[in-house]
Amino acid sequence: MSNLEKDPAETVLVADTVADIEILEPREVPLGGPRAMTVRRTLPQRARSLIGAWCFVDHYGPEITRMVVPPHPHTGLQTVSWLFAGEVEHRDSVGSVAAIRPGQLNLMTAGSGIAHSEVSPAEPIPLHGAQLWVALPDAARHQPPFFESFVPVPVAIGSATVSVFIGQLGGASSPARVFTPLLGAQVDLPAGTKVTLPVDATFEHGVLVDLGQVTVNGAAIPPTALAYLAPGVPVTIEAATDARLLLLGGAPLGERIVMWWNFIGRSHDEIVGFREAWQTEVIAGGDPDGRFGHVDYDGSALPAPELPNVRLTPRA
Repeated sequence: MSNLEKDPAETVLVADTVADIEILEPREVPLGGPRAMTVRRTLPQRARSLIGAWCFVDHYGPEITRMVVPPHPHTGLQTVSWLFAGEVEHRDSVGSVAAIRPGQLNLMTAGSGIAHSEVSPAEPIPLHGAQLWVALPDAARHQPPFFESFVPVPVAIGSATVSVFIGQLGGASSPARVFTPLLGAQVDLPAGTKVTLPVDATFEHGVLVDLGQVTVNGAAIPPTALAYLAPGVPVTIEAATDARLLLLGGAPLGERIVMWWNFIGRSHDEIVGFREAWQTEVIAGGDPDGRFGHVDYDGSALPAPELPNVRLTPRA
């Protein structure tokens, strides 16, 4: 998914702290167009830019709508698409055409540069899911782009049903290729149950509540909020009602990044170069075989917003 904000500055919120948990409340972001979707963004924020290498969390629906995101670029990151309901067609400039469906991981590694579009069926349908980004470490961010898909088999961990789509947890693992130690999983809990998940103690974790009345380590986490837990903190989840969560984790990235619009780089000047390449090669039609390639799409690509009048600053 593209960040369709017209002025994609780092406008963020301050986290509330409860015991050993930071509660990151979402902010609503409209995604443009005649049938604008509104997403709830919990990462990045002023208080926290990263959880492991997870750097962007958008949560949307359930809403009867149509997603139409024309071709747009990415650099230096991986996009992770995870649906609870609906269907979205993905097309990209390495030739991938894939239907994104509930319970199916779609992972696009941008590397040095890729473009893609995301469009749901012509008739509006219920859409509900999350779009996540992973920052690539410096050693991996210049590689050629690629796309992969995977359907995890749900497993039982205590009273929870867990679908591991990135990394490994409780004996389940995903073959999806990542470049830093990471975890991504859907966790479903029946009402009146509790589970302590066997997470890696070296990871920091985020728990995004999609559905239900939930506490994490005794702290109530409102629906659509993201709870942050530092390395070494256990992840104990209790559900008063049927609950559905996303568990995101990873080893701290340990690198400073610049994230602006749909690009991740390491400096202001690098972001300027990515934007100029997109505008010249794709929007102006100067080089369809350049950094971002060509997407087989009936329509125009998204032009990049104007850069801010200040230099972009790397964030830890």
